[in-house]
Amino acid sequence: MQYDTIIIGAGAAGMFCAAHCGGRVLVVDHAKAPGEKIRISGGGRCNFTNMYCGPENFLSENPHFAKSALARYTQWDFIDLVARHGIAYHEKTLGQLFCDGSAKEIIAMLRAMMARAELRLQVSVTGVEQLGGQYRVGLSDGTVAHADNLVVACGGKSIPKMGATGFAYDIARQFGHRVTETRAGLVPFVFSPDVMAALKPLAGVATPARVRAGAGSFQEAILVTHRGLSGPACLQASSYWAEGEAISVDLDPEGALLGRFREVRARQGRRGVTGVLSEHLPERLARHMATEAGLVGNVADLSDARLEEVVAGLRDWQLKPVGTEGYRTAEVTLGGVDTAGLSSKTMESKTVPRLYFIGECVDVTGWLGGYNFQWAWSSAFAAATAITQRAA
Repeated sequence: MQYDTIIIGAGAAGMFCAAHCGGRVLVVDHAKAPGEKIRISGGGRCNFTNMYCGPENFLSENPHFAKSALARYTQWDFIDLVARHGIAYHEKTLGQLFCDGSAKEIIAMLRAMMARAELRLQVSVTGVEQLGGQYRVGLSDGTVAHADNLVVACGGKSIPKMGATGFAYDIARQFGHRVTETRAGLVPFVFSPDVMAALKPLAGVATPARVRAGAGSFQEAILVTHRGLSGPACLQASSYWAEGEAISVDLDPEGALLGRFREVRARQGRRGVTGVLSEHLPERLARHMATEAGLVGNVADLSDARLEEVVAGLRDWQLKPVGTEGYRTAEVTLGGVDTAGLSSKTMESKTVPRLYFIGECVDVTGWLGGYNFQWAWSSAFAAATAITQRAA
């Protein structure tokens, strides 16, 4: 079982790398089918990239690391690829591109592109070692495969029910690479029982908002659930949140509420405060926030100072999570293989020749909205190009 390249992981990065690698390629994965995270992503329609993708949309200890790979294989390259394969797509919002049909179309495209590679599913890697300049990979079916190049593309810890593990990090450490602290990213917030007692009656309520956590600030929808706060704005902010910190929710992100209150007070002062607030927020949320702020009576009863105080509270609703839902529902894993040990141009280890790390296992994590898939395509292309050029 001699190959030019062995790729561990048949997800987005592994499949795309196999599609662009020359020579004899083996792809192994313990899953029953390739591209399982692709299949479930975007509600089954796969948010495969983002039109506005750039290095600023990624978190890493080295914010410059992703620049080279993202520039060499851009979102426009992947969009062109999708179009050439006849896959219809649309922009949903904020540059997010989804298949019109099914995420399975992306998987089928990748399967077709990597048709020359050998794909072995429901097979786990039992051990990896480097002997005489080659990699020796033991497999759970009792066989051993050898190759000049080893590509680690088996992802992070998010969604363990789909088989996600920290195996990529184990390989990295085995070969002397540092792994930065990992935690769940793009994940809902959870709160203490007393906070949840107030939030649970609001379960199912969604509204536009701006959520701030640490250095992150995102204006999209929030969703109150039976477990806490979710929705795109919260998922985005979770990647910037640190344990013990509060988050700030701005329920008036466009800044229109104070002017509206003043307008109503001048023309319809006898209207109830909660009724006016319900024009701006879902009724259940409006009533909750009115109660929290001690708002009663008519708009005419509120002075300018009181109006400003009320709106300021709505624009800075402070909530302190006790944590997140963790890897169980996280869309990505923050942190990973330290980029200081990798070439930003090729994704190859700086200390171990022909060892590559790509995709989610690397300490490069994108925002919600197709950015992490683009990192998978870009980092995989960088490694595959390096492998192919070296063999030429």
